Amino acid sequence: MNYAPKGKPNPVVKKGEFIFAAACLDHGHIYGMCNGLIEAGATLKWVYDPDPLKVAKFLETFPEVVHAESLEQILSDTSVQLVAGAAIPSKRSELGIQVMNAGKDYFTDKTPFTSLKQLEKAREVVKQTGQKYMVYYSERLHVEGAVFAGDLIKTGAIGRVIQVTGFGPHRLSAPSRPEWFFKREQYGGILCDIGSHQIEQFLYYTGCQDAKVLHSKIANYNHPQYPELDDFGDATLVGDNGATNYLRVDWFTPDGLRTWGDGRIFIIGMEGTIEIRKYIDLARANNGNHVFLVNKDGEQYFNVSGKVGFPFFGQFILDCMNRTELAMTQAHAFKAAELCLQAQEQAIDIYRNEKFKMG
Repeated sequence: MNYAPKGKPNPVVKKGEFIFAAACLDHGHIYGMCNGLIEAGATLKWVYDPDPLKVAKFLETFPEVVHAESLEQILSDTSVQLVAGAAIPSKRSELGIQVMNAGKDYFTDKTPFTSLKQLEKAREVVKQTGQKYMVYYSERLHVEGAVFAGDLIKTGAIGRVIQVTGFGPHRLSAPSRPEWFFKREQYGGILCDIGSHQIEQFLYYTGCQDAKVLHSKIANYNHPQYPELDDFGDATLVGDNGATNYLRVDWFTPDGLRTWGDGRIFIIGMEGTIEIRKYIDLARANNGNHVFLVNKDGEQYFNVSGKVGFPFFGQFILDCMNRTELAMTQAHAFKAAELCLQAQEQAIDIYRNEKFKMG
């Protein structure tokens, strides 16, 4: 919930050259989003949220920021080029449309939508306004091991990628979660939410422009007190270039794990394989960003913590200024969102089906 990595400052603009605001602080990822932009040289001018307690906490981390009295105060400021938001998932699209109609680019936490109808409306507004609707898919963009794996693939280290398997377990920490987190209409479901990370990585590592959801499942195995929560989900996809994907996400991280989840990615290429141990190396290292490469040259291990950085944020700032798409294309951001929505919509609901209930 409060994953907010910090890296080495690598500014691509001078102070005051690119100004952004933060609005709607419902998810802790807003801190990571702002950290990444600030480290790339952006200037955070405003913050707005209707809850003064959220704003007060935010100002403890970013004390130079001005507390806006309303969202309109931000949208009417012509110096603001981008608005970053982490609203309740079901409200992220509404916020984005307001931002884009005000002539500003939008940077939202994942998942960017909770319905296909929202996605289609956002596509229309992007086309009408020419503004950006970019998404913080943090499990790739803000993890150095994931960034490094992408670099290895680009250099041809494992040849053409034909399969990606992703595991995204998370710790539930239910008492610390807001009420909306347990309401399906508001958070969208597990495949829509944290499954979006996995699908985005599959598209990125394989170079797919499109894919089809072949099969997906959801369940609430062990949290009857939260009947609308999915605590497990998985899906299988095939891309338009023949590459395949299996993903699994869940809220079953054991209390004994030293971090919030043992996230891993396995990538198979025609000439080698890559494994990413993102946040921890079980029973060994406390840190993450462990990358294992096997190809014709042998077996190699890389620990890339503090060595790669997070290039997305600088590239995105320059994209906003130059109207380019080097950090991530709009089509890619929307396609990942579309597929996670489809996976959620067509999923077999296992444990809520009387046929599958166990004892």
